[in-house]
Amino acid sequence: MSGIRVRFAPSPTGDLHIGGVRTALFNWLFAKNKGGKFILRIEDTDEIRSTEEFVKVILDAMKWLELEWDEGPGNENLKYYPYCQMERKEQGIYRKYADELVAKELAYPCYCTPEEVDIMREKAQADKLPPKYDGRCRHLTPGQRKQKEIEGRKAVIRFKMPGSGATVLNDIIRGRVEFDNSLLDDFVIMKASGTPAYNFACVVDDYLMEITHVLRGDDHISNTPRQMHIYNVLGWKMPEFAHVSMILGADGARLSKRHGHTSVLEYRKEGYLREALINYLVLLGWSTEDSQQIFTTEELKQKFSIERCGISPSIFDPAKLLWLNGEKIRSKTPQQVYELFIDWLKYTGNKKLTETWDVELLKKALILEHDKIKLLKDIPSLVDFFFTKDVDYKEEAVKKTLLSEKSKDIAKLVLTESAARLPNQRDFSAVSLEQYARGLAAEKNIKAGQVFHSIRVAISGRMQGPGLFQMMEVMGKEDVVRRINITINKFFQK
Repeated sequence: MSGIRVRFAPSPTGDLHIGGVRTALFNWLFAKNKGGKFILRIEDTDEIRSTEEFVKVILDAMKWLELEWDEGPGNENLKYYPYCQMERKEQGIYRKYADELVAKELAYPCYCTPEEVDIMREKAQADKLPPKYDGRCRHLTPGQRKQKEIEGRKAVIRFKMPGSGATVLNDIIRGRVEFDNSLLDDFVIMKASGTPAYNFACVVDDYLMEITHVLRGDDHISNTPRQMHIYNVLGWKMPEFAHVSMILGADGARLSKRHGHTSVLEYRKEGYLREALINYLVLLGWSTEDSQQIFTTEELKQKFSIERCGISPSIFDPAKLLWLNGEKIRSKTPQQVYELFIDWLKYTGNKKLTETWDVELLKKALILEHDKIKLLKDIPSLVDFFFTKDVDYKEEAVKKTLLSEKSKDIAKLVLTESAARLPNQRDFSAVSLEQYARGLAAEKNIKAGQVFHSIRVAISGRMQGPGLFQMMEVMGKEDVVRRINITINKFFQK
């Protein structure tokens, strides 16, 4: 068994978005490919914005995508428990290491207020210097610290960064990345509330959870030198780092809500399949040598490698995702599409359709419309006419096919004859019905298309849809004749 351990550590301050899912997916695939462990850790140290509701949203999204975690909430390993940072804080895990750093004079209490720090940074910018904390509390004497506390000032703990030299990261994807230490300030590792700051908490947790590889978006690359210094001063073995490219909208800006849905569960509501979303997201920043586009999840587990990840930003293309979703739906059997549709109806709360639509008729209708479905939410509009008692006529279809000067006499003839003859049609198969329609056209010396279009609009109310004769066969003789008579009574009886 591989000793590889990777983690996905979302912050429950909002929905799980596309960028976060791509990070989770890359970690999950890497673990599956290497026979390692995938850990889910909740980084809930944002005391204002973190909520249990968002924790649930994250877990629900991960479960829908079937990115199952080997360890994490609901699947705890006692050696590494707990998996939520605020629970770990209550156990004193972070305070222990922060106090150790202070005792070794590798960190120090800072009594500056946020407003004072802002002023320092503004002044530095005005002097054309890096906008950073100036380190004024770094060399306070014990007496000076005592005086600050008497004044009622609350202290954060800052880590002492070296003021010169360089920090070198050997990134799996990007290679050698060098950071100028003089541009980095003494950063906060513990807030005044006693809550750990991100750069400190994730290092402590990654070390204690024995994380071997940290795969994350390149917006975190600026955090890496700070984290590396914590590893170094504590004498801890550092994980390997890999920073994947950002996801951008078509306009080159960072992906946001204005580019479309970014919350994963919104895609579920729209009727995307989990495997389509996974397939598409893996293509944002990773590729195979032969540029394969469509994968099963098992293929992705076998083929994924960090080394094939690129460094250029990836462009999110909704049209390609929609195309891919259609491809995935077409790869399903009609029974599988039916099951996916029923699950989607239940998820979106539309119980009316599941309660009123005939199951066998729905399955037959799905077979006819299979190739047209791009999203599960398309299905009702594609097949709903099969289930209506009355015909829902589209205005354009009626005007063009039934009531125009060129069509109305022919439509009336076709429908009147069909209402009289179809009840006696013993074989109501698609093949036999096509023979009937062509025979009627030849007998009345009209075009076959005029017969086809008139019947289609009469029974479905629309000009487009599945093959006419297959549709008639699925509807059945009684319903087809009933609909034709409804149309005659509505438009041709005076």
